[in-house]
Formats: sequence, structure tokens, C-alpha cells
Amino acid sequence: MYCFQCQETAKNEACTVRGVCGKPEETADLQDVLIYVTKGIAVYGEKLRQRGLVDEEAARFIRQALFVTVTNTAWDDDKIVDWVREGLEVRSAVRERLGDADLGALPDCATWAPQNEEEIMAKALSDEVRITSTRDADVRSLRELLIIGCKGIAAYADHAAVLGYQQDEIDGFLMEALASTTRDLETDEMIALVMKAGDVAVKTMALLDEAHTTTYGDPEMTEVNIGVRDNPGILISGHDMKDMEELLKQTEGTGVDVYTHGEMLPAHYYPAFKTYDHFVGNYGGSWWRQNEEFESFNGPIILTTNCLVPVKKRNTYLDRLFTTGVVSYPDAQHIAERPEGGVKDFSAVIEMAQGSPAPEEIESGTIVGGFAHNQVLALADKVVEAVKSGAIKRFVVMGGCDGRHRTRNYYTEVARNLPEDTVILTAGCAKYRYNKLGLGEIGGIPRVLDAGQCNDSYSLAVIALKLKEAFGLDDINALPISYNIAWYEQKAVAVLLALLSLGVKGMRLGPTLPAFLSPNVAQVLVDKFDIKPIGVVEDDIAAMMQGS
Repeated sequence: MYCFQCQETAKNEACTVRGVCGKPEETADLQDVLIYVTKGIAVYGEKLRQRGLVDEEAARFIRQALFVTVTNTAWDDDKIVDWVREGLEVRSAVRERLGDADLGALPDCATWAPQNEEEIMAKALSDEVRITSTRDADVRSLRELLIIGCKGIAAYADHAAVLGYQQDEIDGFLMEALASTTRDLETDEMIALVMKAGDVAVKTMALLDEAHTTTYGDPEMTEVNIGVRDNPGILISGHDMKDMEELLKQTEGTGVDVYTHGEMLPAHYYPAFKTYDHFVGNYGGSWWRQNEEFESFNGPIILTTNCLVPVKKRNTYLDRLFTTGVVSYPDAQHIAERPEGGVKDFSAVIEMAQGSPAPEEIESGTIVGGFAHNQVLALADKVVEAVKSGAIKRFVVMGGCDGRHRTRNYYTEVARNLPEDTVILTAGCAKYRYNKLGLGEIGGIPRVLDAGQCNDSYSLAVIALKLKEAFGLDDINALPISYNIAWYEQKAVAVLLALLSLGVKGMRLGPTLPAFLSPNVAQVLVDKFDIKPIGVVEDDIAAMMQGS
């Protein structure tokens, strides 16, 4: 095992025995094999793409296979082996489409053909599928930065595809990027691919934004209840809005309330979901608190995507835990994919909920969100005037991920101590560090503007670009905006690369810089984009207020 893709990796170096996230070594090894097979598909897919074709089945599999390996997504080794088997079938099908043409020398990931599960397990233990098979630290760093960014892109692209939105350019790039890691490239070529990943990440988040807003309407400023009612409930977590839609339809009239958790909170902001009277609120906070919050909820829980953490021995909710999509967990019930033209069947969840006690109340009140780009731009005149009058001195983008490490209290303290003439722009579960602090308003503008899920960081970019236009500026970095980004997993890396591709400089990134950045690669990012680690709260606030 050698895994360093998340922020909490051991000693900020790598997890080599068991993941800090709880991932066993065997699971990590099987995920390495899945990535290995996916690279083999990409090798053939790229050759097919050179003929002007993108194999739709290969594209679908690559999106989902990469998503399977995102932190806190897949925990069931048998399911991962099934993904490997499917990948081998997809690889063979793409290879057949290329016919008898001479394909030149092929890497082992494109030709390895196990005959049984034992051979798959043996491959999982081999050095050649491990990240460390690339000996040069800088080459390894650039390859992994690209692959990790692609995992985030793939996750967002998969969400869009579920809603019927897909672009060959995005799928083609994933193949190009993965295939590139099987070849020896010059440093400049690898850096160019990493920067291209940022550009593709922007396009992918834009596509997902289009999918969400076209299907469910533009998010609106919304007060969300954080208390509970007396009815039994279902708790839905993850990120998948299609699952949200189908669950709400199937629970209508059943006497069961539906609550969101974690990154599903922004579902409340979409007009299409406000028509359901039994869609009653958000329960709890970010993903890492679920061992306590899932326990006290009392009813069934659905994980639609990452972030699922291991169930502890003291927990009793495993028999109430349902997974779906790319998510898996041993002994949890899995909701099958929707049939062609059909919907997922949540009847087992609903039946369980009807026999469950109501959720235990853990807090009360409301929180406010829904400030995606359309809503903020509707307030553009008010925002611009507040900046010109000096009522708003600075915006601080504090989007990204939350996590369990105590160093993340830094973000709470930054929010708490920012001057009262600053506004926080946020997206992702990082918001839970400060969205219940009651930081007030500036001329009717809330001081915490929550755009939504992590992918809605796209909205923060759109807002910045529109403000640049409104103030007649040539450079996005001339705006009164500072970036203090919290990262945890691979979607956040895609967001980071997207911001870099848009030319954003001077970002603070924390709680730690990624372990997968070698000193030389990290220095390139520092020199070119002025990326810096977080420091002391008071010092960082003072620097941000001075524009540095």
C-alpha cells in the first residue's frame, strides 16, 4: 500500500499499512489494480480518439472507475474486484474496435489478462501497480497530480452524465491524461497536461452547473431548517441530485420526511425540490461527523457518492445503511442502478423508514445558503455599491473540504475573526466550519455566501469573473478577493487546478500542502502561482486584508 491522495495521509507523506481514512491495505491495493486497468483502457481509447472516435462505454467506465477510487467511496473489496473484471471486458471491446492495425509497443496495463480472481489478487500485491513503481520523485508527483485531478474531473463528469449531460472533450481528455502516465514524457509535457486538466475541470464544472440548473432551476437564497419533526425520516448524503429527485418523488405521501446531510445540503436551494412538503431540513454537519449523526438519526441513511466513513464497533446503524452508485460498503444494502429509461427503487429504504422512530434532535434553527452565481449576480448592483462605498472591504473565498483534524479549527477562527466588512464566499463542506456562527450581514448581504456543493466552486469563479467585468479590471487578481482554500480529497484538487487555469494567484492552501507534491513540483506552483500554506490566523487575516 502506498496512498497519499488525501490531506490526512500519514505524516503528510503516505499511508503504507492502513489508511488514516480507515482504508485497509487490501482495499487500497485493489484500487491500484483498478486504476491500472483503467489506464489500459485509456491507452486504446486514446488511439481510437486519434481516429476521431470516443468509445462511449469506455468513457462511462473510466468516469466511474476513477470515481470508485475517490477517498471514502468504495470499501467493499468484492465490488472493486467486480469493477476490475468489468474494466477488463471494456478494455477488450475497445481493443477490438481498433482492428488489426499495428498498435506498436503496448504497456502491461493494456495487455495483462488475468484468468481468475487469484491472479487479480496477485496483481494487487505486485510492485508494478503501485504508485512507487515510478522511481523519480518529480515524475511521480506530476503523474499523480494529474491522475488525482482526473479523479475529481471524473466524479463531476459522472454526476453530469447521470442527468444526460456529456462532452466528448472531457472524456477524451481523461483518456489522454491516463494514457500519458504510461509513457516517459518531458517535464514540460507533463506540466502542460496538468494545466490542461485545470482547463478541463472548469469545463466539467460548467457542464455540471448547466445540468443541475437546467434540470432543477437556479439555486435561490434559502433558509434551511436544521431541527427535526416528529415523523420518521430518511437521511440522504453524498452529492447526487438525480437520486435526490427520485427519492423525493417516491417518498411523497408515505408519511416519511427526507433530510439532507453533508454535501446534499444544497439540494434545498433548487426550486424543483422546494415543492415537496416532506423535504424538511438538513441534519448534522460535514462527512466526518457521521458516526455520531447517523447513529442519532434513527432512520435509514443513503450514501449516493463519497463521503462514507467506516462504521465503528460501537455504532448500530450498519443495518440502516444503504449505498448506491459507485459507493460500496461490506454488509450495507446496495440500491441497484436505474434500468434504461427507469428510476432507482428506494422502496426498501422507505419501508424501513416507516418502521423507524423519528430522528433525535441534535440542534435547531436555520442556516442560509443558495448563493450560486445566478443569485449573487441578481444582487450585483448591491454588491458593487457596497464595495465602492467601502461597506465591503474584501471577499475571502473559503471553499473546499472539511476534515476531522483539529488543525481545521483554523478556518473557524479565520471566519470568526475576519473584520466585519468582509464577506466569505464558500462552497463544499468546508462551510460547516463557520456557517452556523451567525456572522451577520452587510447591508442585507449575508457575510457567508454559500454557493453549494464543492463543484459549485464554479459559481465562485463566475462571480469573480463578473465582478472583474463590473469593476472594469483586466486581471482577476486585482479584485478585492483573497483565496483561503481547504482541501481534503480529489475533487478539491480538480477545483484547485481549475482556479489555477483561470489565473488565480496567491492562494492559501491548507491545512497542509498535498503530500503528492514533490519539493520541486511544489516550488513550481509557488513560483508560478504564489501558492502558500496557511499560517497563524491573525497573521493570515492581516495579510489577506492587505491583498497578499
